[in-house]
Amino acid sequence: MNELIFVLQIVLMVGALFWASKLGKEALIALCVLLAVMANLFVLKQMLIAGWNVSCSDAFAIGSIFGLNMITQAYGREAAKKTIWISFFGMVFFAALSQVHLLFTPSPADTSHPHFAFLLYVTPRLLVASLATFFLVQQLDVRLYGFFQKKFSGWSWRTRSTVCLFISQAFDTVLFSLLGLYGMFQELTSMIVVSYLVKCAVIGLTSMVAGFYDPLKKLMEKETV
Repeated sequence: MNELIFVLQIVLMVGALFWASKLGKEALIALCVLLAVMANLFVLKQMLIAGWNVSCSDAFAIGSIFGLNMITQAYGREAAKKTIWISFFGMVFFAALSQVHLLFTPSPADTSHPHFAFLLYVTPRLLVASLATFFLVQQLDVRLYGFFQKKFSGWSWRTRSTVCLFISQAFDTVLFSLLGLYGMFQELTSMIVVSYLVKCAVIGLTSMVAGFYDPLKKLMEKETV
């Protein structure tokens, strides 16, 4: 069932990006920020997809950057840069307030605190690695997309976005593994390779699903700046 749920997750995510783009720039920015926060929140949960151990947050991270490319395409690079800083602010704010939340002493009747503590408490190393990697990857992706938009104007926005994601997610996988996981796993190289292959599958599936949203294609081509 994981494979079917995985596809459903991506379909719903791309559909939400389409709906947000119809509502306007502010809605699309808000959804990108929300996906960024969700990517950091759900990074601890893992699942098996086709026998591979995968983080449940990969789709959210890719969805956020996919939405960032939509903003670059429709509203320009400055709007995308602003989205990056808003996303970073949102992630830092969530990280800080989640730790404040854990400082409250639960009442004797409370049964939720251990679960919140497990989900929200992460080692400082993983937290810093996650925030730094996501911020740098967003910066890289915006610059790459701008480069491809200028040099390969004949490509569709979806093709440019897919190529950019393949490149930026390779950087994301290596950087996060080195910052957050180096010294914790013996087979780090094989883990990086498998993780990147899974992300490539997510990127390909996201791009394919986006291709079925014909109104999204028309909207992006119409609003190209």
